[in-house]
Amino acid sequence: MHRRWTVVALLVGTALLYLIGLSESGWANSYYSAAAQSAGQSWKAFLFGAFDSAGFITVDKTPASLWLMGLSVRLFGLSSWSILVPQALCGVAAVGVLYEAVRRWSGHVAGLAAGVVMALTPVAVLMFRFNNPDALLVLALVVGAYAVTRAVQSGQTRWLVLAGSAVGVGFLAKMLQAFLVIPVFGLVYLVAGPPKLGRRLLQLGAAFVALIVSAGWWVALVELWPAGSRPYIGGSQDNSVLELALGYNGLGRLTGEETGSVGGGRWGETGLLRLFGDSYGGQASWLMPLAVIVLAAGLWATRRRPRTDLLRAGFVLWGGWLAVTSLVFSFMAGIIHEYYTVALAPAIGALVGGGGMLLWRLRRLPWVVATSVGAVVVTGWWSFELLGRAVSFVPWLRWAVLVGSLAVAAGMLATQVIPRVGTRLGRRVLAMAGLVIGLAGPAAFAFQTAATAHTGAIVTAGPDTGRGPGGFGGGPGGPGGPGGAGGQGVPGGLAGQGGFRDGGGQAFGLPGGSPGTGGRTDGRARLSGGMGGLLNAGTPSMELRNLLMQNADEYTWIAATIGSNNAAGIQLALERPVMAIGGFNGSDDAPSLAQFQQWVAEGRIHYFLGGQGFQANGGSTVPREIAAWVAANYTATTVGGTTVYDLSAR
Repeated sequence: MHRRWTVVALLVGTALLYLIGLSESGWANSYYSAAAQSAGQSWKAFLFGAFDSAGFITVDKTPASLWLMGLSVRLFGLSSWSILVPQALCGVAAVGVLYEAVRRWSGHVAGLAAGVVMALTPVAVLMFRFNNPDALLVLALVVGAYAVTRAVQSGQTRWLVLAGSAVGVGFLAKMLQAFLVIPVFGLVYLVAGPPKLGRRLLQLGAAFVALIVSAGWWVALVELWPAGSRPYIGGSQDNSVLELALGYNGLGRLTGEETGSVGGGRWGETGLLRLFGDSYGGQASWLMPLAVIVLAAGLWATRRRPRTDLLRAGFVLWGGWLAVTSLVFSFMAGIIHEYYTVALAPAIGALVGGGGMLLWRLRRLPWVVATSVGAVVVTGWWSFELLGRAVSFVPWLRWAVLVGSLAVAAGMLATQVIPRVGTRLGRRVLAMAGLVIGLAGPAAFAFQTAATAHTGAIVTAGPDTGRGPGGFGGGPGGPGGPGGAGGQGVPGGLAGQGGFRDGGGQAFGLPGGSPGTGGRTDGRARLSGGMGGLLNAGTPSMELRNLLMQNADEYTWIAATIGSNNAAGIQLALERPVMAIGGFNGSDDAPSLAQFQQWVAEGRIHYFLGGQGFQANGGSTVPREIAAWVAANYTATTVGGTTVYDLSAR
């Protein structure tokens, strides 16, 4: 009975951490919030993951996470809470499933420890209180790992089919990132599955079919649907989901060859130490050295066990997850953001829980004592280092962690020579003290993250380290989003207010424009009545709202503007479709100038709005063409700080 209540306590505590003050972040990532608003209005927008309810263009991801948010909006109405709560519930569910998965191969206490470690990982707190697709991705992959564990236990095909289906759902949340675990899942069952080799191969084939069906049905639907009657596939260069999945959101992330990317290849240095660096370290790496140490210890301790041994399979499963994902993140040359590291949290939690429990069971062996002492010291030192990067954040904590870890290590050594210390109670006290000290740093960052509002396209967990991320900013701990001229958020700055810069560095203007976000480090735009920018949405003034709502029912789109975040603030405020020309960063080839002119002639677009510019590294020149045509044929006026062109009055 007490075990049940400890699990309830774990889940309730996680829910409180992820749900309290959830609405403080407002629309969080306005890009996805606007798409969720559209999904709550139109079933067609819901199906395709369209940014606007009129179905002009999709977001640049597969839409599974938008389905959760869209259903929540339909049930509870449009609000910050209704958009963010599905992610928080995904987080609670992921912690619960992780507990159950680890419990099956290492026991109740190990499962609890794994759940606590994952729940308190700073980047997990960030992503489970935010509306990026990563929350659903992590839940799907943890369900897949649980199913593989059950398959190794039972040898039943249905569990492998569930594992393949779960990875397919992960693909529908965030495309090819979900596939990183596939070789690990396959290897674990191929090595440790109970049936004979031939049957194991057939079972893995069934799992692969389940993966293809669960991931591919939506891709097939979109590819077979007539392009003229569905939204343009945002992020692609040829209106194709396959090109998006394999290019911009696929292999391009590894090679850096991403047409339409706004980063210019400036995503930080690659290498084995990337995830421990200034911008990534505080996100998820707190217990990563400990996870590696106990992984090595676990593999060594189980090396002579039978092929089907579940304990060793658990180490291979979660160790493989950690190794493959870490290596890909460390060496990928394309777009990468700090919050991607949330995918490491389940593996780190599972290894710390399962590995720590194994060391406890073997605690009388000399090599285990030496390993445990080294693990405690390394963990304390690394927490000391990470806490030191946030100089003004609870400065005494780093010293308490360092001294505490050394004291626990000394106590572990004393158990070998002092009988009273070496009692079972004494060892338990030391083990609990080591866990508390190891979690002190990440827990402090986690609670600070939960207490801080996060908005914008790119966010980071924890307090400001003053060193910033390697790519764009937009959240605590890094430089802010793009501002006006010389904005720090975009390499090289922007070409003045409302300007663009093409791949060759040549600036070109968007008619009109509005004030920039000014490089705010909290990721919040300081616009009052302005438009927004590449990484965040602005808030329209009352003057602009009143103007756009005039005769709004007579138009398919009340306005058009370049870039999705320029459109998002307007769309969320008025709950009417706004055309985001060029998609997220204005680099998509949609619509063509001719199509835009036709829609204007048909009276389907009322206004064109000036806004922030972008650094377009390749991709479409459509924004420049449309902006030039509008400026040449319509009169500009300024309403509430925003340049407006009335397309109904040429």
